[in-house]
Amino acid sequence: MNYSDKVMEHFMNPRNVGELENPDGIGQVGNVNCGDIMRMTIKVGENRITDINFKTFGCGAAIAVSSMVTEMVKGKTLEEAVAINRDDVALALGGLPDKKLHCSNLGTDALKAAINDFWRRTGQPEKVVPLEDEHLEQESEQASACCGSNERGCGQSSNSDPA
Repeated sequence: MNYSDKVMEHFMNPRNVGELENPDGIGQVGNVNCGDIMRMTIKVGENRITDINFKTFGCGAAIAVSSMVTEMVKGKTLEEAVAINRDDVALALGGLPDKKLHCSNLGTDALKAAINDFWRRTGQPEKVVPLEDEHLEQESEQASACCGSNERGCGQSSNSDPA
């Protein structure tokens, strides 16, 4: 599978790895059947993301996406951050193979889930935004959107039954 230099850079040298202490918002999403799981923690000051970290279990593209999302949103207002979509992330990474585009969904959804968590904690539920793939916060028995790759973190092929 061919990855851009930017994807490889963010995979080999991911930015903002870890978990923030006493975060203002926490978002965790994943595809249980595929195995990619992303958790983002944010700090918010004056309606801006002042710090953000991630933990990802998944393939190289999932790690690169997580890293890129954190870089894209640091310093942005919460409204600017939730406006970033999967296409923006894929473009910033110089593209992703078609079979890996679902990874960029997870990155933006983990971010949105963290911001939604902040808004709920601070009594602003009217600001909560939908995730790009709403099912990602739930453990679904539905067929996987897995890429069919045998990379670490992708535990099944696209044609097999869930284990």
